[in-house]
Order: sequence, then structure tokens, then C-alpha cells
Amino acid sequence: MTRRQAESSRAILLALLLAVVTAHAGDWPQFRGPTRDGHSPETGLLRTWPEGGPPQRWRSIPIGTGYSSPVVVGKHVLITGDRDGKLVITCLDKETGKFVWQSTNGRAWANPYPGARSSVTVVGKHAYHLNAHGRLLCLETTSGAEIWSMDVLARFGGANIRWGLSECLLVDGDRLIVTVGGSKAFLVALNRHDGKTVWASPPLKFMRTVAFGGRKVDPAQSDFDKPGYASPILLEVNGKRLVAATGSRHFVIADAETGVLLWTKEVPVRYEVIGTMPVWSGEGVLFCAPDMGATLYQIALSKDGAVTVTERWKHDLDNCHGGMIYADGCFLGSGYRKFKKWCRIDAESGETQYVLPGKFTKGSTLFAEGMMYALSEKGRMTLLEPLADGFRDAGSFALDAKPGNKVWAHPAIADGHLFLRLREHVTCHDIRREPQTK
Repeated sequence: MTRRQAESSRAILLALLLAVVTAHAGDWPQFRGPTRDGHSPETGLLRTWPEGGPPQRWRSIPIGTGYSSPVVVGKHVLITGDRDGKLVITCLDKETGKFVWQSTNGRAWANPYPGARSSVTVVGKHAYHLNAHGRLLCLETTSGAEIWSMDVLARFGGANIRWGLSECLLVDGDRLIVTVGGSKAFLVALNRHDGKTVWASPPLKFMRTVAFGGRKVDPAQSDFDKPGYASPILLEVNGKRLVAATGSRHFVIADAETGVLLWTKEVPVRYEVIGTMPVWSGEGVLFCAPDMGATLYQIALSKDGAVTVTERWKHDLDNCHGGMIYADGCFLGSGYRKFKKWCRIDAESGETQYVLPGKFTKGSTLFAEGMMYALSEKGRMTLLEPLADGFRDAGSFALDAKPGNKVWAHPAIADGHLFLRLREHVTCHDIRREPQTK
């Protein structure tokens, strides 16, 4: 497949995804945006920020603790947080930040790194959310009323992971795809209207030779892989729709129509953390894991319909959960421990084109109108322009982050505004080149 064909395939799939999750051009209806890849379609945005950053429109009421990211649909902002022992979903007015409604989805996460994990996914009048304990909820976006719910771990023989389920749910038409990782299934597709099972992949069995933390298991023991911390994505190769997903110890490619696991790759992650969503370039999938680095796997479809996955290149960039961006034939983002720097990597060769000098801390990012919005985990929001020979620093501002308190929520862009989550509050910043006055 040529690069032009790959870009065309990617564009077709992204258009389909955009049609599924949102009916409004200015929406950010799920984690990592309308096409689930960190890209915003917005234009007319500031190319350089004023000193101190773009103007802040509002700051929300306390929403509870957590690491989840804002979702913006229509007139509302939806955000999750843990408060008083419960997972709380809060709806805010997009224009003012004022409270609209609240709903709950089971227990809060009180174990290490307490706080809400997953962001909601909104499709039409429905929102979907998976809490840290495996309670899956469908609610009505206009009122927050519960439509249906279930415990996916109990239903499919799964077990929770060390730091709680963190998956942001993937909608594929009328299907809700969930990584359940257990003795009955690894991936499942549920009817998003009533929760009934559409398909369930077989469990992902493997011989465990290493326990959590790196201790050797001898003799090896048969085991089922659990969910990872990352969320799955859809991709398409020559008309065949696939799911790229992760478990606690595996990278996976599955058939989106049947759930059949077409390819699995065991990854010896010491603490069984795979937290970065796969990234699709049009012909290859980038998988990352802490301490393991990044690998681009090329995916091809033979004449008989068989899927072939080939390792293209490796890189030390070990993105943990900040997400990577594919744009203009390159991958953009930062690492974790092995390769912390923000960088641009050539998608064809895997070579590092350049890095951002200085001590700019790793973090999460999104991409809009040729600009990279880089939010460091220390709470500095920076606008960067990836040029041919390096990043142009186009301005930054500091969130009110306390020392040692990690900022792990991803930013969101909707209707010319930047939405950020810092601990128990959401802030809204006007990033339009020509702000409208009322």
C-alpha cells in the first residue's frame, strides 16, 4: 500500500467514525476527540498565545477527584469524578460552566491513585461509561437518567487490574466494544441500546512465566490475560474492519465483525501497564508500553482475507498514557521513563527527526490546525508548532498544579475553546483568533 492509499484509507475510516459519534462539527464526544486519535477538525484558532495563555472563560464547581478527561457535546460538558465514595458524572453548561445535572456510576476508586479513570463516550442522546470496578452504564445525556447497566467483569469471568479499569468505551455503530479480559472472553461487543451480547471473542490464554512486578513463575502456568489500561480503536484495511486493543500483557488485532482474535503479541511489561491507545497511520499501528518502547506494526490483507502483521520498526519512546499523534507522515508525542522527550518521529523509518530541548516534562497531547497542544504532567499547557527542523514554542501557561500532583487528564477542543481538567475542576479557555462578542 502506498502512503497516498494509506492516507485515503485512514481518511475514510475517520469519516465513518466521525459520523458515528457526533452530529455537531464542534463536538469532542469521546476520549481523544471525534475520531479517537487526538485530532480536532477545528480551524480559526490562535497560532500564538498571548503572555499568560489564552483568556479563561470559566472555572467549574468541584467535580470530584480523578484523571478522566472532559467530553463536550452540544451545549454540555461531561466529566467524571470520585466524591463521597461514589463515581459521579457531572454535566456542565458549555458556555458558563454552571452545573446542569449529576448522575452516579457505582463505587469510587479508593485504592492507590484514587480518583475517576475513564471518560464518557457520547453518541446521540446516550452516554456510556465504565467505572474502575467494571460497572458499565448507559445514561441519557439530557437528564443523566440511567437506561441500563451491568458488571462486565462478573458477566464475562474477568478480574480487575492493579490500578482499576480505565478504558474509554468504543462505539462501532450500534455496538459497544469492551475489553473484559477473563475466562469467558477477551473482547466483547454489546448492543449499545440494551447491553445484550452481540459477539464475544475467545479468552486470551497464555503461559505465564513472569508475575506482576517481574518475579519469575517456574514452572510456567496457564493464565487468561486481563484488560489493559488503554482503550481500543477501529481501523480498516482494504475494506476489512479491525479492532486494535491491548490487554495487561498483550497487543491484539481482532475482527470487528466477529471478535475473532486474528493476531496477539505478548509484551513482558513488568507492572502489566499498557496505557496508551494504539495509533493508526493508515497502514501501520503504533503500540507503546512503559519501559518497552514503541513498535510500528504494518498490517496487510491477503487475497484470501487473512491478516498479516509485520514488525516495521522499534523506538525507545515508551509512552505510558499521554497518547501519540499521527500527522503529516510523523508521530508526535513524548515518552515516559526510557525516552521522556517530546519528539517527532518519521512514520516510514522510525527515526527521530527532532526533540524538544530543555526539561519540558512528558504529558498528553492533541492536534489542531497544524498545531500541537502539549499538556505536561506537571501542569504546563504549551502550544507547539512542529516545523521541518524543530518545534516552535507558540506560548504556554501554568495550571494551578500542586507539586507532586500529576496532571494526567487529556485536553479537549470544542467550538474554539480549550477544556482542561485539573483535579476537581474544569477550566474553559478561548483559543479563537477572532473571539465573538455578545
